[in-house]
Amino acid sequence: MTIARIALVGDRSPHVTSHVRVPGLLAALAERDRLVLDAYWIPTADAEAEAASGALAGFDAVWVLPGSPYASEAGAVAAIRTAREAGIPFLGTCGGFQHTLLEYARNVCGLASAAHAENDPAAEDPLIAPLACSLVGHEGVVRVAPGSLAESVLGAERSVERYHCNYGPDPRHLPALQEHGLVLSGRDEDGQVRVAELPGHPFFLATLFQPELYGDGSRPHPVVRALAAAAVEHARARAGAGV
Repeated sequence: MTIARIALVGDRSPHVTSHVRVPGLLAALAERDRLVLDAYWIPTADAEAEAASGALAGFDAVWVLPGSPYASEAGAVAAIRTAREAGIPFLGTCGGFQHTLLEYARNVCGLASAAHAENDPAAEDPLIAPLACSLVGHEGVVRVAPGSLAESVLGAERSVERYHCNYGPDPRHLPALQEHGLVLSGRDEDGQVRVAELPGHPFFLATLFQPELYGDGSRPHPVVRALAAAAVEHARARAGAGV
């Protein structure tokens, strides 16, 4: 049986429901789907050094979990960049989604001043800004683009998802991300972006909604299952290459 190593990047807390649910989700993946993940929690304060040393590139998947504001914005961004550039299966949820857009804007689009209003309240024109309506405790429809990775993962063009956030992308900055190759593949019923992905990458998906909040926590959301499958495939490929 192939065991994949996954880096769970986030500031683990018993007060964050998503964090509390992760062990059960990992157990369910192993039991129900035979997808075995050896998980390591990496605090955002340590993630920048782990990325710089090359240690993070040794994982088979990187998942940047909810829980912002993170102790280290730089650490979260560095983890995302490592996964993107090294072709490591990646998932960013809620705060992970927000920081995925931030990383892409800075390191691919050249927008060095791209800011997150939660981390930098004084920013004049933040990429990630307060939502007009809070999504804390919200549940809503997400529609994904036909032929997208998101559609393949969800198995449908429409799903109902749960949120717990107060920040999201400012639509004015999204064209720059699209022009540089990021695909904004899922939107809510008001047309606001809720899913992003990167074509040509083995698996690179970010959602503003939280798949960790799916159901009662006993069964992994399709997004989580897809990440696990990609991680196991990555581990098999590494083993086959003798890495």
